[in-house]
Amino acid sequence: MKMTRKAWLHGAAASLALAAAGMGGSAMAQSAELRVGLIPSEDAQAMIRASQQVMDQLAAKTGMKVKPFVANDYNGVIEALRSGKLDIAYLGPFSYVLANEVAGAEAFAVAVTKKTGRSSYQSMVIARKDKGLQAVEQLKGHTFAFVDPSSTSGHLFPKAGLMAMGFDVDKGFSRVIFSGSHDASIMAVANNKVDAAAVADRIFDSAVKKGLVKREDFTVIWHSKPIPESPMVWRKSLDAATKQKVAAAMAEIKDLPWGDQGVLNGFAATNDQAYDVVRQTAKALNLDLGKMK
Repeated sequence: MKMTRKAWLHGAAASLALAAAGMGGSAMAQSAELRVGLIPSEDAQAMIRASQQVMDQLAAKTGMKVKPFVANDYNGVIEALRSGKLDIAYLGPFSYVLANEVAGAEAFAVAVTKKTGRSSYQSMVIARKDKGLQAVEQLKGHTFAFVDPSSTSGHLFPKAGLMAMGFDVDKGFSRVIFSGSHDASIMAVANNKVDAAAVADRIFDSAVKKGLVKREDFTVIWHSKPIPESPMVWRKSLDAATKQKVAAAMAEIKDLPWGDQGVLNGFAATNDQAYDVVRQTAKALNLDLGKMK
């Protein structure tokens, strides 16, 4: 399960091909166009639908044409930022840390929702209740799903958390898969494709609310400490005037649904230092961010 250059770049070529097709194939941004990347916590069309009202408001408040894009995987969004095919993006905390290291991305805002009033969330390990799994040590010999190698709550934090409890994540499971999205991991557990999975608490809550699964059918085996919420980022080379316009617009966007996070109470300012806890977790796993490109 060691993350390698090959694993990091897996699917990036396909993602960039989609980016080129969906965004005209030019790395030069039109002054009246804002290209927005979204990580695939759900399938691409669901992600775009869930963020559409925010995208519409962003367009109205900036006067720019907003074009959302969902890559095949997390690293497709990072690579599109690096190559200038995206202007801003919504990233997970760990995928942001990677994007900051390899693409010069800068975190500038974070969603605060009315439901929680906070800008953090948690990772948790779930299993079907009828599996009888109650504790981390009981996961030994069972099948398991992580989300994506670059997922914070779907890989980085749960892996570090299980290791801290003495569980051998490299040899303890009988089989490990990367599902590609939190929803896919939840449904893999629900449909007995895997015995347990690591997912974000708010995405599990969203799946319950949508009626995809029933909360009472699951057991939460482990949960993490609070994780800084997923940031909005821009590429470092984006011009200062556009940065100012986008930041001002997002600060004014409220009372709209924002994906699985719920109804927005606004986007609060954030900065790179807020994600040092993620870097520390990566260091605990001996991950060299500089080589993951």
